[in-house]
Amino acid sequence: MKIPEKFSAPLRMALVSMVLCGLLFPVVVTGIAEVAFPYQSVGEQATLGNHTVGSYLIAQEFNASVFFHPRNDSASGVDPDITISDAYSQIPGISNATGLSSAILMNTVDKFVQYTMISFGTEYMNVLKVNLYLINTYPGIYSHYVSG
Repeated sequence: MKIPEKFSAPLRMALVSMVLCGLLFPVVVTGIAEVAFPYQSVGEQATLGNHTVGSYLIAQEFNASVFFHPRNDSASGVDPDITISDAYSQIPGISNATGLSSAILMNTVDKFVQYTMISFGTEYMNVLKVNLYLINTYPGIYSHYVSG
């Protein structure tokens, strides 16, 4: 079957556009991103010892009461951050489970405060960063919750 002449040029243009925009451009941009931002391009992976334990960009599941938990009201369930008020509301339970004082846990939360707009906006903290800090700072309490 022969393609009519009037469809030949648009089909060639569609094919060239698909190769350029669908294959070549993404490969070039990904390559540049991996060279310019190697840490971010692989998802800002978090490590504990020599093991990758998650990503700072995606919520991690924490089941034990000794850890801070990501918010459960997030529409997508992948938000790695919680508001400071949500973090403070979890402190009594974590304090009871670990024996760490509420003051120590409040100071820990305060160390990890970030803002949505540099030093303005809503305060929040990354749950994985705080939990990894607690694991590293208080290994006697957290050692049996960490495998490996």
